[in-house]
Amino acid sequence: MSASFPALRLRRTRASGWSRRLHAETVLTPADLIWPLFVVEGQGVEQPIPSLPGVSRWSVDGIVARAKQARDLGIPCIALFPNTPPQLKTDDGREALNPDNLMCRATRAIKDAVPEVGVLTDVALDPYTTHGHDGLVDAAGYVVNDTTADLLIHQAVNQARAGADIIAPSDMMDGRIGLIRAALEGEGAHNVQIMSYAAKYASGFYGPFRDAVGSRGLLKGDKKTYQMDSANAEEALREVALDLAEGADSVMVKPGLPYLDIVVRVKQRFEVPVFAYQVSGEYAMIEASVAAGAGERDALVLETLMAFKRAGCAGVLTYHAAHAARLLHG
Repeated sequence: MSASFPALRLRRTRASGWSRRLHAETVLTPADLIWPLFVVEGQGVEQPIPSLPGVSRWSVDGIVARAKQARDLGIPCIALFPNTPPQLKTDDGREALNPDNLMCRATRAIKDAVPEVGVLTDVALDPYTTHGHDGLVDAAGYVVNDTTADLLIHQAVNQARAGADIIAPSDMMDGRIGLIRAALEGEGAHNVQIMSYAAKYASGFYGPFRDAVGSRGLLKGDKKTYQMDSANAEEALREVALDLAEGADSVMVKPGLPYLDIVVRVKQRFEVPVFAYQVSGEYAMIEASVAAGAGERDALVLETLMAFKRAGCAGVLTYHAAHAARLLHG
């Protein structure tokens, strides 16, 4: 073999840890993470979620403690999701408009105790409805768009008044971003961001989340008339374009790993901040793999999160946020 072969050895820069760090093309830090948390009524309450091992619902005081933990770990933002008591769920989801609902109380408590941590609030009616849908349902079982959007406006303003930093509409109603942006501007909430769930797919990966918010078993039918078909990619680009034109500051792709191709296309097309939600089913699969002895948690967590960053994500919503932040701190 010739002494000159090969002239360039790509393994050369991989030969030592310091060199691998120096040549890394993608960097993952705790500042890339958003930590989803579930809020429940009570005081001093922690309710483990069986389908999400390692994840619990917390009463407001526990949520505040998690927010302080996020601050100390360098996680810049938490996302809140309420487990509304069954007696407060109605067909029209009116509890979403209550200024003293779980979401609003938790938001105020966090902003009072840890104002430097961002709070992202979910805008959709499914945690508040008896039928489990994200909007109002007509006699035929169809989720009506415009009437739902009117309620989402009030829900968003309600959350902004409580101190939300980012409003995140996850409902997938047409036109709601522009309506919410106009309402926030009318409130003088000029710096409240909108992170639109712009490409949210009707996915089989949401089951544990529905357990967490108490909507499992309530859902009548499915959500395919408003969430996207998993076969479609061009449609996702149209959804993103519309939401950006209506005033979204950032957009989200949901679920995460099965839709990295969508993340890449959105980032390349629009050059805007793109986020992905590593959803409950993705988290549960990692934990099931660990429990079965088929994988090692630390490696799986960091590798999957790096995949999001490599695909172009500005950040990732993940239930592994606190664990990942500890790993990244070394």
